[in-house]
Amino acid sequence: MCLFCKIVRNEIPSNKILEDDEFVAFHDINPKAPLHILAIPKIHVDSFNEVSPELMAKMTTFIQKIVQEVKIEKSGYRVITNIGDNGGQEVKHLHFHILGGAKLKWDHFSDSDPQGHF
Repeated sequence: MCLFCKIVRNEIPSNKILEDDEFVAFHDINPKAPLHILAIPKIHVDSFNEVSPELMAKMTTFIQKIVQEVKIEKSGYRVITNIGDNGGQEVKHLHFHILGGAKLKWDHFSDSDPQGHF
């Protein structure tokens, strides 16, 4: 069973922000911004490549509720999902990073290793 499925089942503690019947949001344990929240579906979906449009529609509404809950809907935020090894996905369970609480930079490509895909 994956790490996030264990969080859904309360087998691993998390600092939850918001939860409903289908999704849960909690603080990332390795934050990359002053506010770094992960939003996940309670059902296991490996990545964005496997998610249904119906689940994504519901996830969109859930993420909008999160940013209202933590009061960053007006100041701004970033929503990211990583897919696969080259995309930086570490946990093979669909999750969205919601980053905010500061003016965010875009410098994470400085250490990338181009692989001739351009």
